[in-house]
Amino acid sequence: MKNDILSVVKAVVAAILFSLVFVLLFTVIIQLFNLPMNVVKPVNQVFKILAIAAGGLLFLRGSKGLIKGVIYGVIAVVCTYFLFALISGGIAFSVKFLLELLIGAVAGGISGIMAVNIKKNV
Repeated sequence: MKNDILSVVKAVVAAILFSLVFVLLFTVIIQLFNLPMNVVKPVNQVFKILAIAAGGLLFLRGSKGLIKGVIYGVIAVVCTYFLFALISGGIAFSVKFLLELLIGAVAGGISGIMAVNIKKNV
């Protein structure tokens, strides 16, 4: 149980760090290439999914991959949401947030299933 909680916490921290790096790099790309603002939200969603997948694949091990992954995905979405709200200076809950939670749960569940089925010696 303790190892499961620790692996979920590690995965959440990894997802947050990956999200921050992706957003920082994308911000630089936006500034360099003057991309239109309507591409920001879809690209950020892709980055969030990739960050959740990466954190799960790196740190979720053992058994119960689906359960740990779903829990991890939801926690990662909530943490990144509040972190970016803190950075931007505003929180606004809407139906879109519920959709983000669902996407995070699915991405976490899939990465959790994959992570627990990857052999350690590969």
